Amino acid sequence: MFDRFIEKWALVADGEPIVTRSSRLLPVRWQGLPAMLKIAVEAEERLGGLLMQWWDGKGAARVYAHDSDAILIERAQGKRSLLAMAMNGADDEASRIICKAVGNLHRPQDKPYPDLVPLDRWFQALEPAARSHGGILQTSATVAKALLAEPREVGVLHGDIHHSNILDFEARCWLAIDPKGLFGERGYDYANLFCNPDLPATQDPARLRRQLPVVAEHSGLSPQQLLRWIVAYAGLSAAWFIEEDGDAAPAMHVAEIAAAELANYA
Repeated sequence: MFDRFIEKWALVADGEPIVTRSSRLLPVRWQGLPAMLKIAVEAEERLGGLLMQWWDGKGAARVYAHDSDAILIERAQGKRSLLAMAMNGADDEASRIICKAVGNLHRPQDKPYPDLVPLDRWFQALEPAARSHGGILQTSATVAKALLAEPREVGVLHGDIHHSNILDFEARCWLAIDPKGLFGERGYDYANLFCNPDLPATQDPARLRRQLPVVAEHSGLSPQQLLRWIVAYAGLSAAWFIEEDGDAAPAMHVAEIAAAELANYA
């Protein structure tokens, strides 16, 4: 799978292959620089590659080369981890860094958009799950329907912002990788700061209450609008887990926490 592009771009393997559900990756050297060769095996990764090219290194890792399903991107070398920060007493700082990085990605550019998935299509799994399971998923579906009907400040979205998709690029600071390539209201991109399943503290209502004003301040969104997106996103995440026979309980719990907090704004 990698050989054609190794030859085409004169790459030198620099680590072991990484296999995920949606892509195949290989750490390489390109013209002496650390890079990552990524080959998409699912459509969403192909769209993500197009968005990486569109960003052109502004807020995201640079794309050195691309061809059909493959992209060659700048590889992070920094040792700092936002997930480690969030789990070791620097949650506020990690959230501020992520908000700044997301703001950079959302800046408009004077060129046509790449091919992007609209949020109403992205949320298609939520309504059937809500009809089947009711409860908090129905609440999430109702909130999502209202958000999607009257979007605010729409534009390019990363689509999968979490603590491990913003990396330390040292002199180039914190940059994004692995976008999904979505289009819609910018509030969507902040919701997963409160839902990331890799961060156990997301199950704690006190953590949401602490982080809500931090993210609101540094995103420029109101706490109420953030909570609406958290309720919607957590429900969508739960719906995806249900589709894949996974454990939807943690995502549903986040939706319940956010819905309870949102009720205070009624």
